[in-house]
Amino acid sequence: MTIGREVRPIAYPRGEVRASEFRLVEVGVRQPRPGEVLVRNTWTSVDAALRLRLREKAPPGYFPAFPLEEPMDGIMTVGEVLESRAEGFARGDTVWHASGWRDYAVVEAERQALGGVGTLTKLDVSTAPPQAHLGVLGGNGLTAYAGLFHVAGLRDGDVVWVSAAAGAVGSLVAQMAKIRGHRVIGSAGSDEKVRYLLEELGLDAAFNYKRGTLPDLLREAAPDGIDVYFDNVGGDHLEAALGALRRSGRVAICGMISEYAAEEPPNGPGNLMPAVTKGLTMRGFRGSDHTHLLPEMRRQTGAWVREGRLHCRETVVDGLAQAPAALASLLRGDNTGKTLVRIDDVRHRENAGG
Repeated sequence: MTIGREVRPIAYPRGEVRASEFRLVEVGVRQPRPGEVLVRNTWTSVDAALRLRLREKAPPGYFPAFPLEEPMDGIMTVGEVLESRAEGFARGDTVWHASGWRDYAVVEAERQALGGVGTLTKLDVSTAPPQAHLGVLGGNGLTAYAGLFHVAGLRDGDVVWVSAAAGAVGSLVAQMAKIRGHRVIGSAGSDEKVRYLLEELGLDAAFNYKRGTLPDLLREAAPDGIDVYFDNVGGDHLEAALGALRRSGRVAICGMISEYAAEEPPNGPGNLMPAVTKGLTMRGFRGSDHTHLLPEMRRQTGAWVREGRLHCRETVVDGLAQAPAALASLLRGDNTGKTLVRIDDVRHRENAGG
């Protein structure tokens, strides 16, 4: 029997995530049954929203919390099919699925995962590397595309502010808005990330939100106000946006990372009256609510990537055992772009060979 490894949580974090709250476990990997495939995982995703599931109860309406001492089902992963007993999949196919943070997975072909985003899917890797399907061509790309163009309803002439603009989703949103010809402001938590936003992504303005008060920093970057705020942070960022939005402005609320690890709920916006007086629209959403847009998103973003108009920086961590540390680093704000774990190693290849 093939011996695999999987990361399991052994304690729910209180505040900052620590690698000691996880352990790497060796498990036997069974053969696939009819309708299933055996996948050797090669890349797995690391996303800030995983923190919401590392608690006794996940937020109502969200994906369920990860049970302690159990494999972490519901994390996007790319891998190679080793054996297939499912129609439409063959040995050697590159696929994505949602059984991540492990090096082997037996996946049921028809089983829906992560609202449909994580259902076993064969990937075309002829024009983009496999890991791109965990970022720009996957859930992050879908979240950015759906949030900007459908939830926020981007209009001609809009001025756009994106928080956490150097992250996996925010960096895509900012670039998509620039590609469509808009003035785009980005914010991030370090001077290095601000340079990345200005020099590599070509944003019109960017600021380090730790360098002053948010309303003042935003006013300096967008003296005439903004029309769209793409929210990845919540809290004081959302409050600043409400003050800066012009009439009929829109807020697409993708995430609230300021709340993910907070011991106590942070203060919410204390200035909601502008939503009334300026006719604002605020709408929360998840990428998995928009799976019908996946083909459209892949066509458009894939073209932008091939044309060199959409850039996708990756923070890559090697080794499955390092996945918890990669998540902790991401939540501290250390990473830029998409955070990935490259699972493959020497021992892994030896196991795959029998």
